[in-house]
Amino acid sequence: MKLKKLGLIINPWAGIGGPAGLKGSDGADTVERALAAGISPQSHNRAAIALEALKPFAGALEIVTFAGDMGEISARALGLNVAVVGTAAGDRSTPEDTEAAARAIRDAGADLIVFVGGDGTARNMVNALGDSYPVLGIPAGVKMHSACFAISPRAGGEVLRRLLAGELVDLHEREVRDIDEKSFREGRVSTRYYGELLVPEEGHFLQAVKNAGREVEELAVADIAAQIVEEMDELDPETLYIFGPGSTTLAVLNELGGEGTLLGVDLWCGGELAGSDVNALQVQDAIRQHRADDPDKPVKIILTAIGGQGHLIGRGNQQLSPAVLKAVGRDNLMVVATKTKITELGGRPLLIDSGEPELDEAWSGFIPVVTGYRDEILYPLSNGSALPQA
Repeated sequence: MKLKKLGLIINPWAGIGGPAGLKGSDGADTVERALAAGISPQSHNRAAIALEALKPFAGALEIVTFAGDMGEISARALGLNVAVVGTAAGDRSTPEDTEAAARAIRDAGADLIVFVGGDGTARNMVNALGDSYPVLGIPAGVKMHSACFAISPRAGGEVLRRLLAGELVDLHEREVRDIDEKSFREGRVSTRYYGELLVPEEGHFLQAVKNAGREVEELAVADIAAQIVEEMDELDPETLYIFGPGSTTLAVLNELGGEGTLLGVDLWCGGELAGSDVNALQVQDAIRQHRADDPDKPVKIILTAIGGQGHLIGRGNQQLSPAVLKAVGRDNLMVVATKTKITELGGRPLLIDSGEPELDEAWSGFIPVVTGYRDEILYPLSNGSALPQA
């Protein structure tokens, strides 16, 4: 297929709950809580990264979208030709508006719809379009279990560029899955299948379905925890540790004697839990306070990757904002993963999608990954636009 009319739908509130540590963004109450915590929406920034690829084709392309922050503003900001075919029913768009936009854009003759959001937005696409109309998801949510999304906004832009250039891009049905955010916030992960979407698939630019609910390799995880605790004992006892979500990182905290949260971000310093289930602004504040009397005081991040997908940064851990990552530095990243989790990637790299393309590119390359007790490998970390070279 070659694009002439491109549909665009942006969920303005997608992902806002991530930096706030709310484990999702579903519901008006969640959005209000995130805004009250000082978190700003980021979906338009992520849309702009993807849509940048369209600028060389602007003269031959029409963007079909809804008014205002559902797509029009972002498209016009890039100097693209825009046709507005509708508007949200109220001041703040809803899932019903997303589904109405999808149907109106399809009826206006768009060749493909690009939607910017998360798993909930993908469900809206299934409801409105079924599995016979081509769409492409630009990731802006928190959980991102579905397989209809590009692995990053920049990767999504590359798929669009290839379509616009008339290159051969296959269309495949890809799963849409979502979870119950209420259960997720209580530490229970259970995904549900909602349907299929027809998605342009090219190379390594689309993400896989997230593995969830599989048996934890208890012995391997215990070995990793023992190794990390041993390394921590050898470091400055005043180091501030930022623990990302996941059963492997939680095992390290438990080995230290801390409770921690399975799906949140926790802080550890001076032999005790210094913060539990913190948001992005609280992490930044903790780093500032930690370094108040010494700007060189050590801070480290302990992370594991999402099984099946390989996302290390940017999925489910948006509390680690670009500001946090820059303050800590790449050299102070401690990555843990079982060999099974690494093997399941089938040679695909770990992924970073922080929301700042320059940061993602700077952090790409080979990184050490602790896979057991005194067992470490070097593994590639990629921003999704290209595989790092050895």
